[in-house]
Amino acid sequence: MAFEVICPSIPGYGFSEAPHQEGFNVIQTAHIFVKLMNRLGHKTFFVHGGDWGSFVSRTISVLYPQNVRGMHVTMVQAAMDGKTIAKQILGGYLPSLVYENPGRDYSKVHPWFDKLSFMLRESGYFHIQATKPDTVGAALVDSPVGLAAYILEKFTTWTDPEFVNQPDGSLTKKFTMDELLTNIMIYWVSNNVASSMRYYKENAAIIFTDISRMPVTVPAAVADFPNELGRAPKALIQSLFDNLVQITDQPRGGHFAAFEEPKLVAEDIKKFVKTVLQLELSAKQKTTK
Repeated sequence: MAFEVICPSIPGYGFSEAPHQEGFNVIQTAHIFVKLMNRLGHKTFFVHGGDWGSFVSRTISVLYPQNVRGMHVTMVQAAMDGKTIAKQILGGYLPSLVYENPGRDYSKVHPWFDKLSFMLRESGYFHIQATKPDTVGAALVDSPVGLAAYILEKFTTWTDPEFVNQPDGSLTKKFTMDELLTNIMIYWVSNNVASSMRYYKENAAIIFTDISRMPVTVPAAVADFPNELGRAPKALIQSLFDNLVQITDQPRGGHFAAFEEPKLVAEDIKKFVKTVLQLELSAKQKTTK
């Protein structure tokens, strides 16, 4: 199975020029990326993403289902509707009534207060970037050491929470120093750390609005990594997908899944695409009979 991989950076990230107007969020990103695919001659395609890429992939799938053959993500969060919240509460006390595999699924979102405590500790960056991104952004564009510290701390905690207890943060346990410095240098030479932070502010107002609650109708897959920040068992994400064809519990890996475990991510994507192609073929054969 051969793939043509088109991997654009969100405007304001990497070497993509930063937006020149306010209000550039995942919706505008979706429009631009679909326009890019059309200009490259691809009317239909599969989408994949992690972190903001998962939100962009989801938004493209919701707004352009006629173009998306399938959506694959490495990060997904529980739905926020009343029924799902009730399920999550009940699952904390009676997991066997809610979850397909209580032993596996319970730990993804429970104990709830432990998960909440962890997220509160780890979401300080999100709050400042979603409210006053230029404050910290101005400091980081002027200090390579500050920029390195800001980014590398995330590579410690989000790869494995236990790494934070190590003197060196176990930074080179999963990544080489060259890989980490390359990531930092992309932000430094492009001078885009402030614009990447503004993306949080632009999306803060819509992240829990209708676009995030609309179900994905195209075939979808989730690769669930044990140290990912956003995790949820099938019972808590079903309302977000009309056609969830694959959930894979990965043996290892964290938030930077494609960077840390590229083979696991690639194999999961291949498996998903193969399944979708088989479903498409079966549907076509039925219509020709």
